[in-house]
Amino acid sequence: PAFGLFLFTIARDPLRIIILIAGAFFWLVSLLLSSLIWFIAVKASDPQDERLQKGLLIFGVMFSVLLQEAFRFLYYKLLRKAIEGLVALSEDGCSPISIQQMAYVAGVGFGLMSGAFSMINLLADALGPGTVGIHGDSQLYFLTSAFMTMVLIFLHTFWGILFFHGCEHRRWWEIAAVVIMHLTVSGSSFCNPLYVGSLVPSYLLMAAAAVWAYLLSGGSAQNLRRFLLCKC
Repeated sequence: PAFGLFLFTIARDPLRIIILIAGAFFWLVSLLLSSLIWFIAVKASDPQDERLQKGLLIFGVMFSVLLQEAFRFLYYKLLRKAIEGLVALSEDGCSPISIQQMAYVAGVGFGLMSGAFSMINLLADALGPGTVGIHGDSQLYFLTSAFMTMVLIFLHTFWGILFFHGCEHRRWWEIAAVVIMHLTVSGSSFCNPLYVGSLVPSYLLMAAAAVWAYLLSGGSAQNLRRFLLCKC
């Protein structure tokens, strides 16, 4: 269902597709840089020191999150310049897409690329060798990984709306809230294979972020009720 965001809300608009692809590219660059730094740190350290290696893994995850949010900010600045250019070129002095729509599409771009890489890693693990749960571990690895991938896609979408709103109105606490939520979700993955410790807080944060993003986008309880009742 997460990949349906693209099909039902973006696929028919060429401008939105361009913004989505650019957002996915920004996320990809942030992943490349963070992976490069983590790889150098691992190669420069003692591979026999398990405690150090675990610390480097935690550092790599946290650094990757911060770098992703830094690139989200850079992408916001780029889109803000793009809006000014579109307004200057338009005949009526209006942009063909609002900053709220850009925030949504950019968030989907970040989320889809994140989900795509998660699925690639999952499929690579599925090729073997070995069998999931053969040594008494949980056999729900693939199922929980799929649910975690879905929640990350939705979270990136909501985070994009919250982050852009914070930048647009200079509400830095909203940006800080996005960074903290991102760090919390990524850090909860270290609870695995106790999957309840990662999935439950992630879905609770997703619900909170969804309500927050809905309200910031101009939504209301009345509009939601009319939508659920299929009233125009």
